[in-house]
Amino acid sequence: MQTGWRIGSIFGIPLNIDPSWLIILGFFTFANGLDLVSENPEWGFVAWVTGFLIALLLFVSVLLHELGHSLVARSQGIKVNSITLFLFGGIAAIDRESQTPGQAFQVAIAGPLVSLTLFALLSILFFQIPQSSPAGVVVGNLAQINLVLGLFNLIPGLPLDGGQILKAAVWKITGNRFSGVHWAARTGQILGWLAIISGLFFAFTTEEFGFFWIALLGWFVLRNATAYDSMTNLQETLLQLTAADAMTREFRVIDANMTLRQFADDYLLEAKEPQVYFAASDGRYRGLVSAEDLRSVERSLWETQTVHTIAKPLDQIDTVEEKASLVDAINKLETKQLGRITVLSPAGAVAGIIDRGDIVKAIATALKFSIPEAQIKRIKQEGSYPGGFPIPAIAKAAAEAQQQQTPSELTSASK
Repeated sequence: MQTGWRIGSIFGIPLNIDPSWLIILGFFTFANGLDLVSENPEWGFVAWVTGFLIALLLFVSVLLHELGHSLVARSQGIKVNSITLFLFGGIAAIDRESQTPGQAFQVAIAGPLVSLTLFALLSILFFQIPQSSPAGVVVGNLAQINLVLGLFNLIPGLPLDGGQILKAAVWKITGNRFSGVHWAARTGQILGWLAIISGLFFAFTTEEFGFFWIALLGWFVLRNATAYDSMTNLQETLLQLTAADAMTREFRVIDANMTLRQFADDYLLEAKEPQVYFAASDGRYRGLVSAEDLRSVERSLWETQTVHTIAKPLDQIDTVEEKASLVDAINKLETKQLGRITVLSPAGAVAGIIDRGDIVKAIATALKFSIPEAQIKRIKQEGSYPGGFPIPAIAKAAAEAQQQQTPSELTSASK
């Protein structure tokens, strides 16, 4: 989701407003004001001000709801990047998942508890003031809003808080966070379809506009539940792939005993595109050779020095083993900002290399969807992943999820 406009911060957490928030604020102001004018014609302009306050305080309630999630997450050492108000309410952007099912439950339940607590406090206040006054109308509506907000979010389907609670429960029972996400996401998909179908049916049969809003909420739930499920499938796929599944043999092995002059003339001059070179002699790999290392040597020495002198030994370059998880290779590429990484065989020889294009191709093959070779080639040349395909973030989340699985689940997943 886009961050929108930053309007300040609360407890050090940036607060943003998405442009869609203005649309719903105006809609609720108009709807509330229209109802109040028809019920209390003597109020006049006060009815519209009251309607605006109800709409504005609705989003204050949403903000407090999200703040509940955020403060509990932060108490667990999780960074909260922002809280954003948008068309369907609000969302707290946190840096990572909770480490245990119990902690995930605490973060999930915090928002509904804030809303239900506000409902209780506002209900008490409602009976202490004139209920038919503008203040009484505001307090009464706000109490109802928080009750609905708390109960609605307890519906057990992602992306709602109830879905997060269901995810934590299944995670606790199975020891596998991925299973929890799948269960909660599929429940969310079912609920989303039910809301869409029932909302549209009643909207057309009763001609009540409010049912269209239910259908729209259903679409929002369906879309996000599907996104959760797809993202989890991608994380699981990444954890199942190894470096050997993605590596290629797109490198050249050259004689470590040739002179630097011969290397430059026979290989660098004829190369139309940048190449990866490994020097070898006596049946052993001596190291990685780069054009940059060649240029660092005085040209007068090219006739006498050999490639061996500029080769970086394999134990001095960044490598992964063939059996290593592809997630490990991705995280190492990003952490050290490498263009590619070398894959070693169990015997310590060069088995292959991996760049970002190889990673995208391996994922596409595993998920059985095709990517044009021209696009793979472009990724290799540019050294960056396609827009909208945040593989580094997904790999980081997958690694964290793997660490959160129980030992029995880790054993079964490796079989």
